[in-house]
Amino acid sequence: MKIKIAPLLILFIISGITSMSFAQKRTVAGVEMPAKLTVNDKTVIYNGAGLREKYTIDLYVGALYLRRPSMDANKIINDDAEMAIRIQLVSDKVTRDKFVESVIEGFEKSDQGKATQDEIDSFMKFYNDAFKSGDIITIQYQPGKGVDFSKNGELRGNIKGLPFKKALFGIWLGSKPADSSLKDDMLGKV
Repeated sequence: MKIKIAPLLILFIISGITSMSFAQKRTVAGVEMPAKLTVNDKTVIYNGAGLREKYTIDLYVGALYLRRPSMDANKIINDDAEMAIRIQLVSDKVTRDKFVESVIEGFEKSDQGKATQDEIDSFMKFYNDAFKSGDIITIQYQPGKGVDFSKNGELRGNIKGLPFKKALFGIWLGSKPADSSLKDDMLGKV
C-alpha cells in the first residue's frame, strides 16, 4: 500500500499559511481595522497596524493597506500603486495644533520624495477643524490622481503627484519615521 503524503503535506502547508495571514492582528489598542479598503475601485488589503505613542500617551492607531503585502518600506514609498493609511485617534490629546506640529516635523524628517510648502499648507487646510478621540483620517494614494484626504468618511481634498505621496508616506515609513515601532507594525513586522 502506497501512501501519497505529498498532496496532504501541500494542503497542510497551504492551510497553515492561509491561517497565519488571517490571524495577523487587526485589533490594536481596542481599535479594529478593516481587512480591506477600496482605493480607485481596487482593493487594498491590511498590511499591518500599530499604536502611536508619545510620552507614554496613546495617540492613534495607524494601519497600512497595500495591493499586496510587503515589509519593504522603500518599495512601498516609491511604488506608484494604490495604497492607503488609515488613522484612528484614541486620545483627545491629539488636537489640531499638535497634529499640525507633528505633520510639519514629519515632512522635515521625511527623506523621501518632495513636498512643497504649498502642498503642505493645502494638506493642513484639509484638517482645519477640531480633532476628537474616535476620528478617522484616511489617506489614499491613486496613481495618476494623487493623494485623497478624508476625515470621518468626508473627502477633504487631493494633492497630485507621486513626489508628494513619497514624502507623505515617508513620515511613517522613511528612515527617520515618526515612530519606528509603529513603522515596524505597519510593515507587518510583528
